[in-house]
Amino acid sequence: MELFFIFVAIVLTQNFVLHFFLGICPFLGVSDEMEGAFGMGIATTFVMTLTAIITWNINTFILKAFNVEFLEYVSFILVIASLVQLVEMFLKKYLPELYETLGIYLPLITTNCAVLGLALFMVLREYNFVESAIFGFGAGVGFTLALVIMAGIRGELNEEDIPKPFRGTAITLLVAGLLALAFMGFSGLVPT
Repeated sequence: MELFFIFVAIVLTQNFVLHFFLGICPFLGVSDEMEGAFGMGIATTFVMTLTAIITWNINTFILKAFNVEFLEYVSFILVIASLVQLVEMFLKKYLPELYETLGIYLPLITTNCAVLGLALFMVLREYNFVESAIFGFGAGVGFTLALVIMAGIRGELNEEDIPKPFRGTAITLLVAGLLALAFMGFSGLVPT
């Protein structure tokens, strides 16, 4: 039951984008069309899941074992950068349309603070291996959910006659704020 709570909490009540405001750059940059948003979400979910698994092992068996926890940031960033390169090479070879759609935002997963935040939160919360894997996967699912919902709303807004002062960035930020408020409604659902 604890694993279920970890998953639901990170997807809904502690969503990295809408609760902690981590990963805002790709959230705002890629959420203008559904295909790009979903592709970015899947790529980020893959990176987040593997980041959680690999960084847990590095933290447990290397950093803590040799008492060099001060190397967390460096080692976690190296893991994230390597995983993003792996995803980028895969997409370029097997899904070139999605690779072109994601453009500059794909390599920016390396500097996506949500991915680094995931690794650091996992250590702070002292999750075991399975909890870390569920946390990483749930964080990716929550990120994807936020991106897809935002892309759907922005797609509908493109068809509407929005007053001139609210067009572009203004309406995007208003929608993001309203989504964050909506996700706050899940707060009583899961114990934190």
